[in-house]
Amino acid sequence: MTSIPTLETERLILRPQRMEDWPEFAELMFSPRAAFMGGPFSVDAAWGLFCSDIGQWTLMGHGALMIEERETGLCLGQVGINHGPLFPEHELGWFVYPGAEGKGYAYEAAVAFRHWAFTARGLDTLVSYIHPDNIRSRKLAERMGSSLDFTAPRRDPVDLVFRHPHP
Repeated sequence: MTSIPTLETERLILRPQRMEDWPEFAELMFSPRAAFMGGPFSVDAAWGLFCSDIGQWTLMGHGALMIEERETGLCLGQVGINHGPLFPEHELGWFVYPGAEGKGYAYEAAVAFRHWAFTARGLDTLVSYIHPDNIRSRKLAERMGSSLDFTAPRRDPVDLVFRHPHP
């Protein structure tokens, strides 16, 4: 069984999910804000996503970590690596809750988790699948140094594929 890591940055703790993370996670997944992730979702689908984020650690050696503000202990969102039958390549994804946007938290978390993926997990490649209308995520991927890969396989032909540079 794969041990789920806890990663730390200057302002954040990236930690395993806990049951107390479910209500805020669910609220986001039920809302129109989940549109770029395939939502809004039903309670059954949202619960499946929540559990999948944990289950991938055992099955794939990676999954999701919650983004917690070190100073306050507030959960700000999630960063994760997905793969398996839903994603042609290892995918780095992120979201932050309302109120946590525009403060660099998603960037800080995604850069730290990408570093873990390439070094500790040993992945050779990493992409982010982003809907063209998701301007904030597109800008974040670009800020991270990722570049568009028009030839990469994708599950949804509408998605843009941003390829992350290998260190």
